[in-house]
Amino acid sequence: MSNQKIASLTDAAYKGLALEVDKDFYGEIARQTGSRTLVEAFEIPIRSGQAWKVPAGHVCRILTVDGPQVGDLNIWNYNNPRERFWAARTRQLQAAHVTTFDRLWSNLPFLRPLATITVDTLEDYGVDGEGGRVHDTLGTRCDPYVNRMLTGEDFDYHCHSNLVRAVRPFGLTEFDVHDVLNVFQCTGLNDEDKYFMKTCPANVGDFLELFAEQDLLMALSTCPGGDLSVPMWGDGAHDPVEVCRPIGIEVYKVEDTLLEGWAPSGLPKYAGGHGLKERPWA
Repeated sequence: MSNQKIASLTDAAYKGLALEVDKDFYGEIARQTGSRTLVEAFEIPIRSGQAWKVPAGHVCRILTVDGPQVGDLNIWNYNNPRERFWAARTRQLQAAHVTTFDRLWSNLPFLRPLATITVDTLEDYGVDGEGGRVHDTLGTRCDPYVNRMLTGEDFDYHCHSNLVRAVRPFGLTEFDVHDVLNVFQCTGLNDEDKYFMKTCPANVGDFLELFAEQDLLMALSTCPGGDLSVPMWGDGAHDPVEVCRPIGIEVYKVEDTLLEGWAPSGLPKYAGGHGLKERPWA
């Protein structure tokens, strides 16, 4: 296949009305901060997790409060948690590393935006000299199962465990915890196509802001690796607790006039059946 043909197919995968974003609308949401109403604010301590509700049409800001810190984010439809963030499809429809105006998509059979990024203060980080980018959908959460496999020891404050504890008050379990958006995490693929992580580049006050396209339940773990500047395996590895910091959460109600003409995304038009009843070409 020619390079021109490949380029054409690649372009087509990222185009179409369903993927178009009204940048004027979301830009106004980002700019008009003075008319917002703060409805909830809290900090998630180091090596822990918390879940919270973000009503449709509200904005959630995730921010560094004491310095660089990685956070692992899960998202569900608050009214139907079977609908949840789908990292792989988001990676295909948006990018492996997301930023302003990218959308976070839900799993099948729902397949619609759960949230849209309105502000990313690390957007200008771009691509560093080693190919690292920020806010990735490539890696998943750290978990005690892999830790036990690699070290022979138990540790109950990995992101997976933090998220499990965070969602229990909302009636969810370990089976509901899913692949994450790694907020503030700098990652990439090396020349051997292997995943790498770098020290978090965030500074105090950096934030990622999400506009809720549905009523959402969000949960975030403050990663036990902290800012990832200390290796957790191999040479020089030790407990990186000294580089662990809290992450702040703020939820804002947006002024009603800014939401005129907006409505939560509907479900896909697929009629269902999956070809179980007939094969029209037979």
